[in-house]
Amino acid sequence: MMPEEKTLHAEISSYISTLLRTNFGKGPTSVYVSVKRPYITVHFRGFMAPMEAILMKQNESKRILETRSLMMNDLRQEIKLQFLKIADLDIKDIYADWDLEKKTGMIIAILDEEPSEVFEWPDDIDQKEFEEKVDLASLKAEKIPEKTESFWLNDRTILVKRTGILVRIEKELIRNGFVEELKVTKRPLERQVMQEVQIESVLNRAVSEIFIDWNFDEDISYIALMLEPKSS
Repeated sequence: MMPEEKTLHAEISSYISTLLRTNFGKGPTSVYVSVKRPYITVHFRGFMAPMEAILMKQNESKRILETRSLMMNDLRQEIKLQFLKIADLDIKDIYADWDLEKKTGMIIAILDEEPSEVFEWPDDIDQKEFEEKVDLASLKAEKIPEKTESFWLNDRTILVKRTGILVRIEKELIRNGFVEELKVTKRPLERQVMQEVQIESVLNRAVSEIFIDWNFDEDISYIALMLEPKSS
């Protein structure tokens, strides 16, 4: 990694840690930033506010997820402005998801530019077969996307972009204002079907976490798969 890249990663990491601490009352214990234009992923661990920990004990995870989603909706514009200010990065859209059990989270920032890097996949993974598995999982949950694209960001992160994923009943729910409820309902289902299609068998690696978010207005979904190190 070049020195300027390290500086960029450090600045983004520091900013996100401060942002979460300021708005949620507690920052993460660690932050891992990946930049492969036009995609920036920020994976953080050890993130659970004291009040949220109490709600978790009372099986109120749904309330935590809805609150975090509303908070992120409110913070999106601020994050875009700060990325532009601290790193001259023009962010087009921001996605976020959380794993409450593992106290982890993921923020995905999409730069307003065309891909400028080569996303080379490892020799032991068939990218086309992987995307077919994603399509099969999507079909089990709703329908095959109009377009599926996958990007190997690094040895721990795969990013999947699905376009044209919503079915008619979901569009009606969104139109009637059930956005947060739909997200909270869809996420466990989508993670479950990823396991059902045995996505790990194509990757030859274990998947430790799956983060999913949507831009319902544009009918786009991003999935980030966090991989365990490849066993020797």
